[in-house]
Amino acid sequence: MGIRSTLAQAVRRYEIRWAALARPVVIVSLDALNERLQTITVCPLTTQLHPGWRTRLGVRVGRRNAEIAVDQIRTISKSRIGKKMAALSKEDATALRRLITEMYGE
Repeated sequence: MGIRSTLAQAVRRYEIRWAALARPVVIVSLDALNERLQTITVCPLTTQLHPGWRTRLGVRVGRRNAEIAVDQIRTISKSRIGKKMAALSKEDATALRRLITEMYGE
């Protein structure tokens, strides 16, 4: 199934979804914003691992190791988001919030 508009679909913080960026992304914008705006803020996922980079968070998605590229955070239209693939664990969501705060301030 390809990318399709999710304007009528609810998107939730910390979901992993396929995006029209040729890769999956993690939604990091607040749910209150996700409900009201036509855009969402995301961090791309990559399987090109750089364990020494402090701007990346290692996670496991399905059976694959991946990194959340917090250094590539961006805002995109909801129309560029596809179906839900997974969601971050509570521990990974906490680590991601901590890294975003460390990188971009409180």
